[in-house]
Amino acid sequence: MSDAMPADLVLTNATVCTMDDATPWACSLAVRDGKVLALDDTARGPGTEVRDLGGAFVMPGFVDVHNHHALAGRAELFELTFGADKGLAAILDAVSAGARGLGADEWVIGGAWASTLVSTLSQESARHALDEAAGGRPVSLSDDSRHNRWASTRALELAGITASTADPDGGVIGRDPVTGAPTGILLEAAGALVERAVRKTRALTGEQHRQASRRAIETLHSFGVTAFQDAGVSLDILEALKALDDAGELDAWVVSSLLVNDPIFGFDPIGRPLLEIGERYRSEHHRPDFVKIFLDGVPPTRTAAFLEPYLPDDVHGACFHGATTMPGAELEGWLRTAASAGLSAKVHCTGDASVRATLDAVEKIRAEGFADARFQVAHGQFVHPDDLPRFAALGVAADISPFLWVPGVIPSAIADVLPADRATRMQPNRALLDSGALVAGGSDWPVSESPNAWEGIEGLVTRRDPTGAHPGALWPEQAITLAEAIEVFTLGSARATGLGDVTGSLTRGKSADFLVLDRDPFRAAPTELATTTVTETWFAGRRVFGGS
Repeated sequence: MSDAMPADLVLTNATVCTMDDATPWACSLAVRDGKVLALDDTARGPGTEVRDLGGAFVMPGFVDVHNHHALAGRAELFELTFGADKGLAAILDAVSAGARGLGADEWVIGGAWASTLVSTLSQESARHALDEAAGGRPVSLSDDSRHNRWASTRALELAGITASTADPDGGVIGRDPVTGAPTGILLEAAGALVERAVRKTRALTGEQHRQASRRAIETLHSFGVTAFQDAGVSLDILEALKALDDAGELDAWVVSSLLVNDPIFGFDPIGRPLLEIGERYRSEHHRPDFVKIFLDGVPPTRTAAFLEPYLPDDVHGACFHGATTMPGAELEGWLRTAASAGLSAKVHCTGDASVRATLDAVEKIRAEGFADARFQVAHGQFVHPDDLPRFAALGVAADISPFLWVPGVIPSAIADVLPADRATRMQPNRALLDSGALVAGGSDWPVSESPNAWEGIEGLVTRRDPTGAHPGALWPEQAITLAEAIEVFTLGSARATGLGDVTGSLTRGKSADFLVLDRDPFRAAPTELATTTVTETWFAGRRVFGGS
């Protein structure tokens, strides 16, 4: 890239937040060949497009460290969707409407019901109501964590689940406390039984998988996301991303996470067979660079692993801590396998015991000389104070997701199963940053209903629900500054995903991935950050959203 060559595009009269410590702020941005050329307007030529932005705020594109883009696109295009604020009656109405016009044995797939509804749905009568709403059709509805399912009688039949079916490893088949019959509630790996049944009769075509990814990326662009890590991909998703990029249609940097174990999706292949073929799907903008390990489940269903016990209940007693999905030696083995193959690892941990187990395993892998592998603790909303400094010491990134650090449905469900003094101390973001940890922001979309980073940023700054639906603040001492929150969702995520060399900041030579906003967020009230609007999104020097 020669300095003698003029820019293709120059933005002037702008407020440019670069996220580059060498030049944090600028008034202009010059782009050539899809990359940042300069932070001034001197590189003009006769063919240069010059745009006066009238003082508009410009910043790097967001990097979403944790989403399930293809599942979100698939849900929008091909499934029934309803919000986690819906009660049982509203869910049944939605199912009835969604089933209308379907064949006698066509599936109704959708979500997401609130974690707080588990006890309501854990009755045989609720399953019968679902059957009636669906007209006897098979139904599979995900909860707000996407870890658990509620299934109709016909769905259970197609999955081979009866009253005598034993709980699968890592899963629980909910049973009516009086009759013992399956309620349709399927926790963790039990839900995969239904997912596999769905795939036998409702497989999407390759074109539909491409449509799902394409639609999801269009949505991400509308919220300013120009790079993301999909936190658990199937072979179909890998094929769709490669096909889109080969056709010149993948307008984002994408890092894929190859599933080592799969307690919730029902994908096949996973583990070694998937790791062995992942490399063939690498392309210009797609990097299959990570493995994904589920080390535990989620707290509301007592499938997260904790150092101290849950609140007592009739099923688990008074000393139940939950358990990890694999022993420490097996986790170490997978991290070693990944690092030996040049891959990094994202490990799902929602309880503090699984976080500690991951840090213990990484410590051993680092001691063996694997210095380059990246490791992420995904979610990690509960971290024992003794483990906070270990993130920075071991080079482990904290992958944090919205709605887990502000009051909401999931924190309310967690408060039902953990003592108050622990349930209210979620996501120690301030402490992680102060300890020197790399903190990366993700949406976990579609677990979150949108991939709007500004909702997450407001939550990080205020520790309050940006929608106002849930009052109060969740551990307000762990609030971080706006500048820190923006870095979490840009350069922090880029570094955590291995994309720090190409995006995350407006640095000379990096991809020209940037946003134009409707306001300067540094001049906005903290409680109004979530209403910030992206008016234009640019990827590799091309406008992919907004504008004329």
